[in-house]
Amino acid sequence: MSLQSILGNFALILFVLTIVTGVIWFLDMFVFSKQRQQVADKALAELDARNARLTADGIRVDENDRHELRAKLLRQPVWIEYSGSFFPVIALVFFLRSFLFEPFKIPSSSMLPTLFVGDLILVNKFTFGVRLPIINKKVIEINDPKRGDVMVFKYPVDPTVDYIKRVVGVPGDKIVYKNKRLTINGNELSYENRPDFLDEERLSYYKQYNENLTGVSHNILNDEQAPTFVNGPHDFPGHELCTYGNDGFACTVPEGQYFMMGDNRDNSQDSRYWGFVPDKNIVGKAFFIWMNLGNIKRIGSFH
Repeated sequence: MSLQSILGNFALILFVLTIVTGVIWFLDMFVFSKQRQQVADKALAELDARNARLTADGIRVDENDRHELRAKLLRQPVWIEYSGSFFPVIALVFFLRSFLFEPFKIPSSSMLPTLFVGDLILVNKFTFGVRLPIINKKVIEINDPKRGDVMVFKYPVDPTVDYIKRVVGVPGDKIVYKNKRLTINGNELSYENRPDFLDEERLSYYKQYNENLTGVSHNILNDEQAPTFVNGPHDFPGHELCTYGNDGFACTVPEGQYFMMGDNRDNSQDSRYWGFVPDKNIVGKAFFIWMNLGNIKRIGSFH
């Protein structure tokens, strides 16, 4: 793993910080604090003996000296104090991000009109099963992804990168995308016209439709100027399960894998190009926009 990928893996950084600060906190609690106490007890005993001699000689002793010496000897070193203070905070954040909810920022327009560039979203980490952090291994089965779910996953080509798309096909599905219309297991999806959508980033209008993805209703975009064929699909694992033509493609989703597509159909690099998403790459289900600094009205749930 390269240094750049390590620095880009926030979960790994949190894990290391949790371990390091936790070890320091544990050692201070059960080793270092006892050592400081022993040193303080010895020094205070010597001071008490000295003060007793001075008092016997009629010399007045300042008791504040004892309190100051005790506080000085028992005081934690700065590096231990900061580690102990940060440990519970880092551990809590690591637990929340690893097993409950993780924030992500939408970097591209591939999920328009559902998700905009700059949307800050929350991802449910346990809906699709509890996974061990860092290695992303599922240890508890809960639910499987369903068609229509908006899912964050590790990009199959480069697992250090997180992608977000919509689940279009689940294991065993036969996906046909012809003339920019989806058919799943022989059932053509229904489409309803919606007002044209202005992509402010590209300064272009696109055709907008409401697509009913086997019960999940959501809007998609089509660029009338874009071709119907898939331009330059990769030689991905399982590519023999797909056929490509001038008017679209057809794929059969293998066991344990998922077919993903962006809602901005003609401006999305997705399973049409780089293939299926294995279950081991799943991060979680996106479900809520908690902030968009450019448009606060974006806050809320989506589907």
